[in-house]
Amino acid sequence: MIFVFMLGSVLFCLVSGDVEEHHHNPSPYNFGYAVQGHDGSQFRKEQGDGHGQVQGSYGYRDSQGILREVHYVADHNGFRAQVKTNEPGTVNKDSADVKVVSNGHNGFHHHGRYFSHE
Repeated sequence: MIFVFMLGSVLFCLVSGDVEEHHHNPSPYNFGYAVQGHDGSQFRKEQGDGHGQVQGSYGYRDSQGILREVHYVADHNGFRAQVKTNEPGTVNKDSADVKVVSNGHNGFHHHGRYFSHE
């Protein structure tokens, strides 16, 4: 009988206890990095206002100077990106709401020779 009383008391305390509420306080942030290696470099930077708006960029440059750089914004209008590159085989053609800016050749490079992608 004492066990039932104690169990009931514990359950009562658990049910009637104060409920902690956790509120998320939005906080802006800003970060970035750049890494240089023997085969190229990588980089990223991003900042957010703490209320759902984020903008940033990331990219890669190889040892031959080929670059791909992505700039993006994410906010109440969705995710939008622009790709800047000099990669061979790329053209200025936007798809899937992504803007591509290319100054690369219209063919692709393979083992020292160019081949057309068409």
